[in-house]
Amino acid sequence: MSFNIALLLSRAAHLHAERPALAAGTRVIASYAEFAERVARLAGGLAARLAPGERVGLVMKNCPEYAEAMFACWHAGLVAVPINAKLHPKELDYILGHSGCRLCFATPDRYPGVAGLSLPSLDAVVEIGGGAWHGLFAAPLPLVERSATDPAWLFYTSGTTGRPKGVTLTQRNLMAMVLNYFADVDAIAPGDAILHAAPMSHGSGIYLLPHVAHGALNAVPESGGFEPAEIFELLRAHRGVTMFAAPTMVKRLVEHRDDGPLPGLKTIVYGGGPMYVADCQAALARFGNVLVQIYGQGESPMTISCLPRADHADTAHPRHLERLASVGTAFTGVEVRVAGADDQPLPPGEIGEVLVRGDTVMAGYWDNPAATAETLRNGWLHTGDVGSMDAEGYLTLKDRSKDVIISGGSNIYPREVEEVLLRHPAVAEVSVVGQRDAEWGEIVVAFIVARGPAPDAADLDALCLENIARFKRPKRYLMVEALPKNNTGKVLKTNLRELL
Repeated sequence: MSFNIALLLSRAAHLHAERPALAAGTRVIASYAEFAERVARLAGGLAARLAPGERVGLVMKNCPEYAEAMFACWHAGLVAVPINAKLHPKELDYILGHSGCRLCFATPDRYPGVAGLSLPSLDAVVEIGGGAWHGLFAAPLPLVERSATDPAWLFYTSGTTGRPKGVTLTQRNLMAMVLNYFADVDAIAPGDAILHAAPMSHGSGIYLLPHVAHGALNAVPESGGFEPAEIFELLRAHRGVTMFAAPTMVKRLVEHRDDGPLPGLKTIVYGGGPMYVADCQAALARFGNVLVQIYGQGESPMTISCLPRADHADTAHPRHLERLASVGTAFTGVEVRVAGADDQPLPPGEIGEVLVRGDTVMAGYWDNPAATAETLRNGWLHTGDVGSMDAEGYLTLKDRSKDVIISGGSNIYPREVEEVLLRHPAVAEVSVVGQRDAEWGEIVVAFIVARGPAPDAADLDALCLENIARFKRPKRYLMVEALPKNNTGKVLKTNLRELL
């Protein structure tokens, strides 16, 4: 079947030509007709250099041009590779090289670091707003036909086995996500808005699609990020506003000293980490019935389960608090089960691994057939998350078997931090775990067995900053005589968490 996800923009440009499409803060910079025309011209420049199916990296902080670059990739039949702009140059080097990106867009703040990389496959790094960027705009390109099974979005998500893995999302995967949004998350009307305060390289960027499909405004804070005072200003300037936020962002909004009304706020979709029940109740008390929770992962983007606003508001239900502690029920058309070691469903209340299948589930990992076979075995996505499901289908996560730490909405994988710390000559053993934190959700803590005198924390910090992103650096280093282990030598991270 022929399908290109960029058709959503083409359709919106016909139906909503004069409606505002892109804004920087309160300043509208493009209507839907102008947005679609710029995308077609940018796609023309890309098509002159790249063939359909080739990859384009996006190392960009949030900006309106992010939407232009991403839709231009799709319009030209290319694969967008959104990359966390906070990553270390060594991490960028691996992702751009592994994905075989031929071209990379970078915002001015990230351009020097990306341009300094030496990769055989990377022909050009284009600075957003620079001469090369403007030079790419050519004659408008007709929409390039793609198959529903062709890759469209290549998202790199780390794992406990070391190197990041490239999650291959197809045209069909993205369209299924759009339909799931309309079915279970929220209604979008022409003239509504989405505020991109969370990284557009992750969930907020994917939420471009349903909002473009229905002619909504995509507004990016002038700061390019999350500043509560600026967010409150924008919630008063725009109407029908949705924003995707990590639970820590929601908590900061609740605690912001501004008790005035927010007439523009329609929906806060939260996910990417645990929302504690008390924090959820505080947000409901402050903002009213605007909360929707989603649970997903890169391999099934934003689309495993959903706790809709009706469940948040149903305080009379006898299990209301239990539901607030859950991640809701499976999205429409998505199958979710809690399974034992044989992948068979467990009875209600029993704990097992969360498995998923449906049109939202990835095609596989880029150039990694072994990991693909392991994760998608028996026709199910094995999430690595552990939880239980009640008799009505509400899923509650208990732990993450992959030991991922979620700090401020960003995933941090202990193995890659451990591998860096083990390069220090004074570190004999190390185990990294997450510790609950009121502001960040979790912080990174490293338990270290020293080889001789204990290493200096400043030296360990410097080693981390040379090799991984700043947000992955441990907030605490705790020296211990030995790490707790079982009889096979595996470190018992549960014991370490109990120590915290």
